[in-house]
Order: sequence, then C-alpha cells, then structure tokens
Amino acid sequence: MKRVAIIAAFSGELKPLVRGWARKSRGGVDLWLRRHADGEWVAACAGIGADAAARAFTEVERDGPVDMVISTGWAGALSADFAAGRAFGVCGVIDARTGERFPASGSGDVWLVTSHRVAGEAEKLRLAAAHGAGLVDMEAAQVARLAAARGIPFLCVKGVSDGPSERLPDFNLFIAKDGRFQMARFILFAAVRPWLWPALVRMDGNGRKSARSMRESLLGVLEGRGADGRRNGSPDPER
Repeated sequence: MKRVAIIAAFSGELKPLVRGWARKSRGGVDLWLRRHADGEWVAACAGIGADAAARAFTEVERDGPVDMVISTGWAGALSADFAAGRAFGVCGVIDARTGERFPASGSGDVWLVTSHRVAGEAEKLRLAAAHGAGLVDMEAAQVARLAAARGIPFLCVKGVSDGPSERLPDFNLFIAKDGRFQMARFILFAAVRPWLWPALVRMDGNGRKSARSMRESLLGVLEGRGADGRRNGSPDPER
C-alpha cells in the first residue's frame, strides 16, 4: 500500500482538496485521510514554520511509513512572473538560513526559498536577489529535508496568495510559538486599520483561488494524470 503525505500549514490551503475525506485531530495536528485501492493519501497541517511542518509529518508517520511527501500551501511571489491566485509546481527548494538546496520531483517551473519569517515587501526583494527564487514560504525546506532523510520522493505545489509589491501587515506579530496563527488578535488589529483592508481582501481572494488551483494540481499528481489530463490507472477521488 502506497502512502502519500501532503503537508500544509493551514486547513484553508487544503480545504478544496480534502472535501469529503475522513478527518481527525491528534497531537495538535489536523489530519485528513482518503483511502483507495492502491493505498492512501494523508493530508496534515499543524501551523506555520519548520517545527510545525515536522510535527505534521511525524503525526502522519505514526500510522505507517510514508512513500512520498508533498509540500503544499500558500506562498508569496518574489517576481511578477508568478501571478497571485494561481498554483505552481516547484522544481526545487532553498533553505534561506543554511543555503541548502533540495530538488523536487515532478514538472516544477520555479525555485522556492523557505524563510523563517513571513516576508514583507523589502524582504521579498532581498530573497529574490540572494537566491534567485520566484516564491517564498516557511515550511517546504523542512519537508524536503525530512523526505531526503528518509530517501522518499519530495514534490512541492504552491499557490500564490500575494505578489512581490503587496503591502501587508507584519503577520509575524501574530504567530504563536507553536506555529498557530492568532486570528482573534489579528482581527482586532486589522479592524481599526481600514487602510489595510483592500490588501487583505485581495489576499483572501487570491488565497481562495489558489487553493482551488492547488487542488487541481495536486489531484494531477495523486491520480497519476499526464500533462494532457488523462489518467494512468490511479483511482478517482470522491468528488
């Protein structure tokens, strides 16, 4: 039986994909399971950052070894070439702290750099210049490192939630030590700052659109479809 792990930070990133899957929470990790004739797909999220990604991966492994892992979720664009609201396959991941580079399987077309902080406009410019990447996130390098340690394939599909010049609040102020985003605090913060609302509305819309786009890309991987959309003998998920 082949087990595929799909690791994200937020449930909203996975929502279109896991609709109808069995769900449970364990050890502070949200898990969704879809069994089929050839094995199972397990999606997990535990929050933002490397430690949360590692916890999610560990919780998936509690039920058995993983044969392939996919890092997915929202990312910021470092270049206008990567439009907000779309999903992109990643050909490799760079750890901004260590400089390590991890190649990704699949037909990716962009390098992604993983930062330890949410990147604002100035930091996006710096990361793009330093690493030559097109996207930035906070989890993929850790997932890639875990895959490499286990000798299993690593894939990465990211949806763009914000462009390189979007001026957004400092989300780092609202990330708890365990990687959870403190939504109630952020809502109170944003409620009295109406000048932030247009950018936040755009980000929310782009996040929803890119989550749907990620679903289609991920199903293409999970179902074994080729570039023409035809299937290669894998099971259809429940729609």
